[in-house]
Amino acid sequence: MGTRVHLTTWISRDAKDRFSRVSEAQGLSESALLRRLVDASLIGTTTFDMGTASRAEPVASTGRISVRLRQDDLIFLRERARARELPTSTYVSYLVRAHLRTQTPLPTAELEALKRSVAEVGAIGRNINQIARAVNQQQWPGGPNHADLLAILRALTALREHTKALINANLTSWETGYDKASR
Repeated sequence: MGTRVHLTTWISRDAKDRFSRVSEAQGLSESALLRRLVDASLIGTTTFDMGTASRAEPVASTGRISVRLRQDDLIFLRERARARELPTSTYVSYLVRAHLRTQTPLPTAELEALKRSVAEVGAIGRNINQIARAVNQQQWPGGPNHADLLAILRALTALREHTKALINANLTSWETGYDKASR
């Protein structure tokens, strides 16, 4: 006698029809989908006592998982990752972490750009503070000259444009996907 056994259950006609559509959409037989669901519900369980399953240890100590995606979803995922200039697996990791921890993922390059922007704003603020202090102490009775104000304005404009470009790139990368017409 083999090691495999048969599992049966009764469900409503509506549930059966819906289950059939789900299995078909995933390209699986009903049996294969049911087997996956049973296997997934048993991962990491060691005992079953009075309806309560207890976990023995994490599924994998490496933190690696494998995910199957439909071809069109995989294309979409790769394009979004490419738009963010990230490897696909890193992008997926950011998405999962963001979902689990309710955080917005921010890749390293974008984080560094924001840090540079904050540093520039700090430097501009210090410069303006020094100018104001000098004017208040009458060490610079005329205040900043036209060239100084233009330099500050150029720096602020460049910072604004840089930050807007960063925000637009971030928004675009979340919305990027392949054109459905090109399927």
